[in-house]
Formats: sequence, C-alpha cells, structure tokens
Amino acid sequence: MKLDTKTIAGLAEHLENCQLEARDTLKITEQHPELDWDDAYAIQDEILRRKLARGGRLIGVKAGLTSHAKMKQMGVSTPVFGFVMEDYLVPDGGEVATQALIHPKVEPELAFILGKPLKGPGCHVGHVLAATDYILPGIEVIDSRYRDFKFDLKSVVADNTSAAKFVIGGAPASPVGIDLSTLGVVMEKNGEPVAFGAGAAVLGNPATAVAMLANHLGARGQEIPAGAIILSGGITEAIAVAAGDTVTLRVHGLGSTSLRFN
Repeated sequence: MKLDTKTIAGLAEHLENCQLEARDTLKITEQHPELDWDDAYAIQDEILRRKLARGGRLIGVKAGLTSHAKMKQMGVSTPVFGFVMEDYLVPDGGEVATQALIHPKVEPELAFILGKPLKGPGCHVGHVLAATDYILPGIEVIDSRYRDFKFDLKSVVADNTSAAKFVIGGAPASPVGIDLSTLGVVMEKNGEPVAFGAGAAVLGNPATAVAMLANHLGARGQEIPAGAIILSGGITEAIAVAAGDTVTLRVHGLGSTSLRFN
C-alpha cells in the first residue's frame, strides 16, 4: 500500500459523501497518482465499514467491467469488484429517484442467488453452479461519482465500482442445465429495445465472473455467504437514463424485470 490510514479514511469519507449528496468529483488518482490496488480496495472497504457502522446491511457483491463492450466503453481491460447494500435494492417494477443520483446509467445483468457459501482460491464455474440456488434477470443502475463518468480503474474500485441501485425479478431458475453463455437478453427503454446481448459477453460465461469474484475475496480471507446476491456484470454497454424513463430487461427463459426513474 502507498497511502496511510488517515488518507484512506479521508478519501473514503469524500467518495461516500459524493454518493450520499449526489455530487461529482475528479478522479482521486489526480491528487494521489501513487494509489495502488491495495489502496483502492482499502478505500472501498472503509466505505463499507462506514455504511455498516450506520446500520446498513450488506446483501451481496458485484463484478464490474466484465463485458468486452463495457471494457471498451470505459477504456479498461480488467474486471473490478464491489459490494451492494440492502438499500440499493429496488422492488421489481419500483421507482428510482434521479435527484439522488448524479448521472445514472443502466446495464443488464444476471443475478446469482447463493444457496451455499462460495470461497476461493481455486473456485471455478462448476463450484459456482453447485453453490447457486437460482439465477434471475437483474438491472444494475450505476452512477460513478467521477465527473463525466471519467475514471481510471483504481479510482473506480475505490468508488465501489459505481454501485448505486439494482433490481432483480423474473422467474427463478437453477443455472444447472442452462447454457449461460448463449442466454439471450434484451433491454428496453420506454418500450424500445436499446441493447441486445448474450451471457458470453461476460468473460465467456457469467459464472466465470462469479468465480473470479470468489477467488478475489478468498485471497483476502473472505467468502461469499449463502443467501448473497451476486451481480455478475453488465452484458452490454451501459445506457444513460433520466427522469421519466422506464427500463425493462427480458432474459430468455427467465422472464423480465423493470424499474422506473422519477
């Protein structure tokens, strides 16, 4: 690590306040170019600690920048990982207040709901499928705290991978026997299709992203507990949304889920 504890705590407070107050900031590596990967995840951990200390409840984890389209859009080449809190979850068909966000975008995902704990190292797709109770369609609302959605990979890790809100719904199904790589998705905005994709866009198979996440946490002495929700990463590029928009995700064989922005 390159940063001291006081600096990490200060950056975590700054980034979380930007989230809570819906205001943007320059990417933190502009003032701290020495920031390394351990620093970035330490800042993210401190943001989580702050939320838990206020009574927040951790309900899951997420992979980000896992599709080739998303990597190209953001100019990066490595997946990143973050966390999701209970108050990030929107009821299926529910509303998201845009005034509480900076510049929201949506992306289609597969959500894995674990029936058994998952831990690395050595986690692979077979372990993920065996540990998963069911999968669901999911829409993640991302909202980078960085001005104009411009950031480097370490800055976005520190910012909890732009996590903001998400919705899951549809028809629960066991992933066993489903070819997740060919699973087709269509995302609609205001009734018009705006993004198409298949599971293979996420590292060839969304379960691969979940395995990578388990191995990432395992290297830090952590596991993903039973009951956790895992967002496996955007299947297509992110689509900007504004007040008045309705977004629906349809996944072949898994039904649909939707949310509205007010």
